[in-house]
Amino acid sequence: MRGAVPRATRPRMAVLSAVHAHPYAGTDSLVGAARGHLPGVSHQAAYDSLRALTATSPVRRVQPSGSVARYESRAGDNHHHVGCRSCGAVAGVDCAVDRAVGEAPCLAASGDRGFSIDEAEVICWGLCTGCSPHAVADRP
Repeated sequence: MRGAVPRATRPRMAVLSAVHAHPYAGTDSLVGAARGHLPGVSHQAAYDSLRALTATSPVRRVQPSGSVARYESRAGDNHHHVGCRSCGAVAGVDCAVDRAVGEAPCLAASGDRGFSIDEAEVICWGLCTGCSPHAVADRP
């Protein structure tokens, strides 16, 4: 089903708009944002929409360890993520290897153990600029 075009229902369009407007938001936040576009959308319709949108690739589900699932609209390429250990912020970052941005996979495994690898997922952890002690000390 990957790459198939999902039927453009009103709840799916509301959820997709919410994902575009709020990258890396969790499900509950996206339900609230979708209701801004379509007030009557139920939790179940929003969850079903997220499932359909991630299955067909216009939306990517990211779930850093210890975090709720987050969703982003940058789904058609390979990229990695950075996560803040303090506040939980997540952001996308391009791959830094000898491949074109978006080329799959953008990180090579030392061996494939018989798998046909088409994607690599990396999350780098640290502190965002708002949580870093250096950021606080450097502020005017």
